[in-house]
Amino acid sequence: MKGSDIPKKAKLAVSVLLIIGGLLVYWIWAITYNAWNPIQPEFIGVYAISSIMILFGILGLLLAKRT
Repeated sequence: MKGSDIPKKAKLAVSVLLIIGGLLVYWIWAITYNAWNPIQPEFIGVYAISSIMILFGILGLLLAKRT
């Protein structure tokens, strides 16, 4: 089997959208609640979600580049 049925451009688009989405979640939350310190315990959830989105986006870019 030579690869997946998903085109490379679609993989790249989803990866870029994940990175942009993660950054937007972080910025919108930080601006709205004035919460720029990621180690505040009451805001840790939004930072966890945004970091996971960014990491999956970077991983997707690396995997799309590899195939």
